[in-house]
Amino acid sequence: MAPITSSVHHHRSTTKTTHKSFKSKHATKSALKERTRGKIETQERGVRKTPHQQLMSKLDRKNQARQKQQLKHQEKSHATSIFSGQNGAPRQVAIVPLADNIDVSDVIRSLNASVDVPKDVSVDRQTRVRIDRFKQNIMYVPARYDLLHALDVCRVADFVVLVLPTDVEVAEEGEILLRSIESQGISNVLVTAQGLDQVSPPKKRPQVVSSLKSYINHFFPTIEKVLSLDSRQECSNVVRSLCTATPKGIRWRDDRSWMLIQDINWPDIQGNAIDDVVITGVVRGKGLKADRIVHIPGWGDFQIGSITAAPLPNTKNKKEDSMNIDETDVSQILDQPTDDRDDMAVIAPEEIEMDDDMLSNPDTERRGVLLDDHHYFSDDESHMPARPKRLPKGTSEYQAAWFLEDDSDSGSDMVDMEDEDEDMEIDGSEGRPEDGVFPDHVDAMTEGGPSEYPQSEMFLDPSPEDEADQLENYRASRRKEEEDDLEFPDEIELHPNVLARERLQKYRGLKSLKTSRWETSEDRPFEPEDWRRLLQFHDYKGLKNKLVREALVGGVVPGTRVNVHLKAVPSVLRNRPLPVALYSLLRHEHKHTVININMTLNSSVEKPIKSKEEVIIQCGPRRLVVNPIFSGAGNTPNNVHKFDRFLHPGRNAIASFIGPVTWGAVPVLVFKNQTVNDPEVLDSADGNTESEKTLKRLELIATGTVVAPDYSRVVAKRAILTGHPYKIHKKVVTVRYMFFNNEDVQWFKALQLWTRRGRSGFIKESLGTHGYFKATFDAKINPQDSVGISLYKRVFPRRARAFEELA
Repeated sequence: MAPITSSVHHHRSTTKTTHKSFKSKHATKSALKERTRGKIETQERGVRKTPHQQLMSKLDRKNQARQKQQLKHQEKSHATSIFSGQNGAPRQVAIVPLADNIDVSDVIRSLNASVDVPKDVSVDRQTRVRIDRFKQNIMYVPARYDLLHALDVCRVADFVVLVLPTDVEVAEEGEILLRSIESQGISNVLVTAQGLDQVSPPKKRPQVVSSLKSYINHFFPTIEKVLSLDSRQECSNVVRSLCTATPKGIRWRDDRSWMLIQDINWPDIQGNAIDDVVITGVVRGKGLKADRIVHIPGWGDFQIGSITAAPLPNTKNKKEDSMNIDETDVSQILDQPTDDRDDMAVIAPEEIEMDDDMLSNPDTERRGVLLDDHHYFSDDESHMPARPKRLPKGTSEYQAAWFLEDDSDSGSDMVDMEDEDEDMEIDGSEGRPEDGVFPDHVDAMTEGGPSEYPQSEMFLDPSPEDEADQLENYRASRRKEEEDDLEFPDEIELHPNVLARERLQKYRGLKSLKTSRWETSEDRPFEPEDWRRLLQFHDYKGLKNKLVREALVGGVVPGTRVNVHLKAVPSVLRNRPLPVALYSLLRHEHKHTVININMTLNSSVEKPIKSKEEVIIQCGPRRLVVNPIFSGAGNTPNNVHKFDRFLHPGRNAIASFIGPVTWGAVPVLVFKNQTVNDPEVLDSADGNTESEKTLKRLELIATGTVVAPDYSRVVAKRAILTGHPYKIHKKVVTVRYMFFNNEDVQWFKALQLWTRRGRSGFIKESLGTHGYFKATFDAKINPQDSVGISLYKRVFPRRARAFEELA
């Protein structure tokens, strides 16, 4: 019996082993199928995960999906909570016409009629409508066929309804309006068409709708349908979308508190500045605080005296009456300023500063060109820095004055500055010879040295007549070459009778534009007024995040209808049209600093825009008239950036100016006044106001984004002086036409020379009295090459001005 038992046991163990191997293989195949279907998360290399995370069961996946659904539902409920209730905040809908023959009032009537709204509701201006079918409130905000007014309306809209014409094509003004609305930031968009029933024959209408959809998809690719305002059913669908959809919002706008202005009440008092001007509206975005300054486009910045409640007068629901404010408490104060309120000062207060004598104007000192943190001048050695003394450790400056040295061993006449720059690494792929970067070799010396000629040669100055003729012929040929090849965009030509040391007295030399340190003390005499009183930052990103989080706490709750009492409002604004919106600024957003914008010029613009040319920008809630200076984008080790004289179409640059701070990456629109020469356009504007005539001349030329302000960012304007190789003997070259007198050669002797083909050198000695000089290069140069030196001076941004809309 024993053998039988053992055989049975062996058979059972073999069967179990076979079943285990079969199960393991089946499990492996099953796991591979699950993984290919995306049901199992693959384990990342180097990340330790628990078995529960490696293999998620069906119940766990359902639970996770349910949690995501609940979180999304909570976010949607929070976003739409201010719209709920009989007296909830209305959904603000902008009606934007894209042609001058569109009747905006008729559009609003069609939408109201589709949901049985009474016909006696006013449609001429802002209209609050109760949609009982969807239990929502809608406020239609009609926009004029006017660029800036349409932009103002769309900035405060939860929904934008674009109205396309069916009988005419969208004009250039309509396309500019669409591009501007899209670039400034836009929430939910619906596209409609007016006059589709008037298209004949009727079988052509689907083709017209398809053409309109194809056109609008160039600007808004997500639009799936163009709805007809002549159809009651499609109008009802529009209203349904307005009442049920969740507004996407605009990031920069929702980081602040804002509201659509519904009414303005001026007190019956006289004076230049009037207090207690009441602005009525519903708070949106973040909580509205009385400590913060508010900005009204077209008016300016103002302080808040107080914020009081302004409930609707037609409240009938008793339950809501018990929760809201009674009619007798209309003047109940919701928020008042505290000691933490912002003042109206845009720059820091004046401080008494002791000016250093060494920072006096270099115009009167005539110390030579600045290079490597000090000035060189061959005729005067007083500019040279003193040799460092051998002093005991811990010796103060006062004690060092009592240690004398023997000056008999003077050493070299020039201090070798190369040791300071041995550790500097220059990326040759990004630099050019005129920037002090030579990719094929190390930088040449910038000091004078002995001649390489085998023996001295006698040099005779040419006659003045021959010199003038040769100079004119040389420059004429140079201009002809540069018309085809813009090799030297920063080149300047000196007149023979002009002294270079006086013409370029504000300029300095740099071994490398990207790595050499900029001596800011030399710029003190040329700084703009109040430059040192501008707002400065040490940690822009951290401070921005702190102030954005600060706006989340406190203030009047969004969705509350309030009266904002403003202080010191100029009485001249009483006759202005009703402004569209009020924006609460974040802390410090009214103070001035150096604003930098990453700006891209539209490729459709025909001509480049010149630096310091006047343009109109829209940055968040503000519009400013600025004369920006352009400089190269990117980061450099020394924070010095080259000044660009022009911004060419399709390219980008950093535009800098002095203006109020704007926290965050806010979109920027750049406009320019376009000259209208078409008589038909001018005649059609005769019946309009002066404001509308001016607005029709605005052209969108560029877009951009606000980048971090940087007070220490140096914008260096480059000037290139070029000369002609007159004689070439191996590496020694005689150069002419760069200078025209011996004194200028000595003044700029320390600067590094470079050629268009990448050679570098230095000035050895002056020849004659007409500005000829002998130079040594690192290799033999081509006779057709040009020799140049680069000089730089700091360019400061200009102050922006508020854009005043004409009444």
